[in-house]
Amino acid sequence: MFTRHYAHWPPGRPKSLPAATAGVYANLAHAAARFPDRVAIDYYGSTLSYLELRRQADALAGFLQGRCGVARGDRVILLTQNSPHFVIGYYAILRADAVAVPLNPMYRSEELRTYAEDCGANAIVATQELWDRIEPLARAGVLAQAVIGAYSDHLHAPTGLPMPDFVHAPRRTPAHPAVADWRDAVAAGLAPAEHRAGLEDLAVMPYTSGTTGRPKGCMHTHATVQATAAAYLRWRGAPEHSVVLAALPFFHVTGMQTGMNGPIHAAATLVILSRWDRDCAAMQIERAKVTNWTAITTMLVDFVSNPELAKHDLSSLQVLGGGGAAMPEAVAKRLEETIGLPYVEGYGLTETMAPSHMNPPQRPKPQCGGVPIFDTDARVLDLDTGRECGPGEVGEIVVRGPQVFKGYWNQPEETARAFLEHDGHRFLRTGDLGYYDEEGYFFITDRLKRMINAAGFKVWPAEVEAMLYAHPDVQEACVIGTPDAYRGESVKALIVLKQQARGRTKPEEIVDWARGRMAAFKVPRTVEFVEELPKTATGKILWRSLQDEENRKRGAA
Repeated sequence: MFTRHYAHWPPGRPKSLPAATAGVYANLAHAAARFPDRVAIDYYGSTLSYLELRRQADALAGFLQGRCGVARGDRVILLTQNSPHFVIGYYAILRADAVAVPLNPMYRSEELRTYAEDCGANAIVATQELWDRIEPLARAGVLAQAVIGAYSDHLHAPTGLPMPDFVHAPRRTPAHPAVADWRDAVAAGLAPAEHRAGLEDLAVMPYTSGTTGRPKGCMHTHATVQATAAAYLRWRGAPEHSVVLAALPFFHVTGMQTGMNGPIHAAATLVILSRWDRDCAAMQIERAKVTNWTAITTMLVDFVSNPELAKHDLSSLQVLGGGGAAMPEAVAKRLEETIGLPYVEGYGLTETMAPSHMNPPQRPKPQCGGVPIFDTDARVLDLDTGRECGPGEVGEIVVRGPQVFKGYWNQPEETARAFLEHDGHRFLRTGDLGYYDEEGYFFITDRLKRMINAAGFKVWPAEVEAMLYAHPDVQEACVIGTPDAYRGESVKALIVLKQQARGRTKPEEIVDWARGRMAAFKVPRTVEFVEELPKTATGKILWRSLQDEENRKRGAA
C-alpha cells in the first residue's frame, strides 16, 4: 500500500471509510427519511424537497417497471441536460433495479444509435428538445419505450435568473406510440416492486472510448459508485448542510458524483444549472448561499473574467475544487484573490467513478493530481520493465481501490488489457504517465492512451476518424489535438482527399458535414488537407509524429 502521503492526510479524516451497506438509491431514501422538508433541488429558484424527490423517483420507477417492462439489470438510457429530470430519472432507474446509461445530450442520432445498440437498451428517459435525435431510433424500433419530459414542468416560482430558452419552453409531448409524457408517468402513481438490487449489481454504465474508436461501457456497481459518493464531501470538508452548485454535466462521472450522488449522500441541496452561464452562477451562489463548487478550468476562467462579478456576494463559498485538466497557476492565483479560496485539484477516470486522487484541502499543490484518497492504492510503473518507480521517476500510474470499475461491457479482451498484476494485487492501468514527489503527491505529465481533452470533454481520435471516413470525399484521416489557450486542446483533422475531390472540397465543408453527425465537442475545429499521411512499414498511420509536429509548431508560434 502506498503511504508516503499519509503525513499530509486531511486532519481529522480517517484513512479508510466504512464499506457501503446499501445501494445508491438508499442515499435518497435515507435523506428523505431524515430531512423530508429540506430542499433537495434548487432549479432556477424553484425547489423540490427530499420527500417529493423520492416520491417522484419512486413513481417513475413504478412506471418503468409496470408500463415500460423494465426489469432487474436492464439498461435504460438517460438523456437530458442537468435538471430535476436527470436526478429523478437516475434514481428511478436504480429504484427499478435497472442500470442507468447516461449519455451526452450533445450526441447526434447516429451516435445515440451506436450506444443504444451496444448496451442493448430498450427504453430511454429524456427531455423534449432531444426528441428529434431520438425519433429515428424509436421509428426503427431500437428504442421501444420513451418517457419524455419538459424542463418547464419543474419551474413553479417567479425568478429573475437567466436561463436557456429550452428550460422555460412550454411542454410539447411528441405524438408517437413509443412516447409517454413525463408528468403522466409520474401522476400514474404506480408503486415499484420490492427493491432488490444489491451492492454488486450494476448501477450505472457511463461510456468511454479508446484506441479502436469503439465505445466502451464502464460497468460500475452500486458499491463502486458509493465509494466516491461517500468520499467527496468527506475529503474536502463541508458544512453540516451543504449547498452545492451543480454546473458540471451529470452524464460525466465528475458531475454525477460531485453535483448529484455525493450531495444526496450528504442530504445537501443541489443548485442545478442546465447550461453553464457565468452570470447565473454568480447570482445563484449569492442567492442560494452556495458552499461547495466543483468546476473545470474553462468554467472558472470564464467566471473570473466576468466584469460584473464584483457586484455579487460570494462569501458563502467554502470549498472550491475540480479536475479534468491542470489549473494554470496564474488562473489559480486570480481565483484565490477573487474568491478567497484555493482551488483544490483532483484526478480520476470514468473507470474509477471520478476520483482516485485529490489534493489535501489544507495543503494543496498547484498543477497536481493530489494523493490517493480513502482506501486507494496508487503506484507508478516503468513502461519497459514494469518495475515500481521511485520519487520523481516517470512511468504509468496504476490504481486499485473500491471505486475501480468491474470491466467494459461485453468486451473481455479490452477489460483484460485494462488491468495488470503487481505486488500481489490487481491494478487498473490508467494510461496516464506521471510521477509522485517525495511527499507522495502525484503529477500527470502525459498520456499513454490517445485522447484529446477539449474543455473537459474527452475526445477519442479513433472515434472521430471512423466518422470522418464516412464522408464521400475522405480517403484517409488522422485526428490530433491542437493546443488551445481557452479550451486546453481542440480537435484537428489532417485529411487526404480522394483524387476527384481535390481542389473542389473545402475544409469548412468537412467541418459543416461533421457538425450534423457528431457531438459539437468532437467536431474538428481545424481541418487541414495533406497529400499523404506518414505510415509505418505495416501501413499504420504515425499519429504520434503528427501530434508531436503539431505541438512543436504551436510551441514555436
